[in-house]
Amino acid sequence: MTSSVFSSLTHEDLLALSLTLDDSWRAWIETNIERGCSPASIAKVLADNKKLPSKYLPAIRPNITNDDENFVDIDGHVVQVVCTLKSPRVVVFDNLLTQAECDELIALADGRLERGKVVDDKTGNSRLHAHRSSDNAQFTLGEFEVIDRVERRLATLLNWPVENGEGLQVLRYQKGGEYRPHFDYFGDSVGGRKHLEVGGQRVGTCVMYLSDVQAGGGTSFPSVGMEVKPKKGGAVFFADVDEQGDVDKLTLHAGVPVITGVKFIATKWVRERPYRRES
Repeated sequence: MTSSVFSSLTHEDLLALSLTLDDSWRAWIETNIERGCSPASIAKVLADNKKLPSKYLPAIRPNITNDDENFVDIDGHVVQVVCTLKSPRVVVFDNLLTQAECDELIALADGRLERGKVVDDKTGNSRLHAHRSSDNAQFTLGEFEVIDRVERRLATLLNWPVENGEGLQVLRYQKGGEYRPHFDYFGDSVGGRKHLEVGGQRVGTCVMYLSDVQAGGGTSFPSVGMEVKPKKGGAVFFADVDEQGDVDKLTLHAGVPVITGVKFIATKWVRERPYRRES
């Protein structure tokens, strides 16, 4: 993160901030102001040491605008914010999708479903893995009108550009189907670096539930003891990076085995930069 992103900060802002920090950081800020250091250069050091509050940081991950709002109206479509978690950043929604949109996405996926794969750390290519037992259908950005509508709604809800998103993916988990604990962000491996070249890091994940499931099929976060139950039209969003832009290991998550019924979900991954899919 370069110092230029903090150009709007003043010395007065930093002095006010120093009152919230311990004595050593307060003295450091005062000394560097006296030395004539620019507010931006001081702020960069604070940010690098995770001492700068998020309100002073540029947007580095998607998020809802206001935690106090229980309902968000997006062009007449009202989404309910059911619950939130600060660390990791998790937001559970109801009515993110209409019942008709859920049914249409399932219908579009029919005939395109194939066995789900994972990213190989060594090569960056997709491969089958025993930890993931689902059937997937991949779409491109805005491929159908309903997909374009949903992608734009998500962009507004999460304050993140449409073009920074990967194409929507619809997944089907039948009885016993699961996805064992994993991370969505890319690690520092050969395969991970290959994917980082086409849009940067995954900074957010939104899992939208397209069907009700009688038993099982939730999305669990084992590091924080949380599980979101599937509800048709509902969704769970989580930021794959923390407030400083570092990958958040608390986002370890899993698709809980389906006990009764069939689970359909639509997954949307968003990147830090415009996404350019490899040919």
